[in-house]
Amino acid sequence: MSRIVYSSPFELLIAFVILVNAISLALLTMPNSNSTTRSFYETLDRYAFYVYVGELLLRMTSYGIKPWEFFKKPWNIFDFSIIALSPIFASQIVILRLLRLLRLIRIFRFLPEVRVLTSSIARSLPPLLSMGVLIFLALFIYGMAGVYVFGDEIPNHWGDISKALTTLFILLTLENFPNYLEEATLVSPWALPFYLSYIFIIVFTVLNVLIGIVLNAMDEARSDNKKRIDKVKQLDQIIQEVELITADGKVTEEEIKQLREKLTILERLASQKQQE
Repeated sequence: MSRIVYSSPFELLIAFVILVNAISLALLTMPNSNSTTRSFYETLDRYAFYVYVGELLLRMTSYGIKPWEFFKKPWNIFDFSIIALSPIFASQIVILRLLRLLRLIRIFRFLPEVRVLTSSIARSLPPLLSMGVLIFLALFIYGMAGVYVFGDEIPNHWGDISKALTTLFILLTLENFPNYLEEATLVSPWALPFYLSYIFIIVFTVLNVLIGIVLNAMDEARSDNKKRIDKVKQLDQIIQEVELITADGKVTEEEIKQLREKLTILERLASQKQQE
């Protein structure tokens, strides 16, 4: 069962159903569609839901006598929650429509690059949080300095700390930077070193460090994903070799020795997977 459920043709079929479901939901928003057309699109959405339920049951069945193992994977919990909540909120149109949209997110499960991206984001969260605290402190210091230097003359941008932080957040994108600089130079000679230091220290340096953290996490995620794919290929090769050995229904002592070696490799791979 698991070989069917997690095979490429089956996953492509589910991805196709999700795409058709997305198109039908989009066409339901068209204002000029008649009742017959809308009924057809709603029927497509209903049958897509039936396919999702069937897929969910097949995947749960694939775990055999240990169905609780199904709920150890985040994507499985997400899929189950979306499908299970749909009948409960069937009478609440807004929530039901949102659940329909969330069903479409399930297509990410079939895209390896998206899985790598989500893994890299999860890896980069701890250093990003530390950098976020550092950036906030830097913005706070620059904001207070801006209030002291420019607050009296430019109250719209630097009148208090909230306005100053808003201005600094806008400057992170370098939007209207020449206008802000020109406005401040008319007020204080400290405008040029203030703005230039902010641009070079915060905008260029710190943000590039943030990008570097994300890219490094993505490289690590790609490396881990490659190792996982290599292990799956190795497992498939071992299974094929075992099937060839036992195909004739007779097992010699040499073949028993080979099977024991394959079993040792399988145990080692299983222990590595549990450690991960």
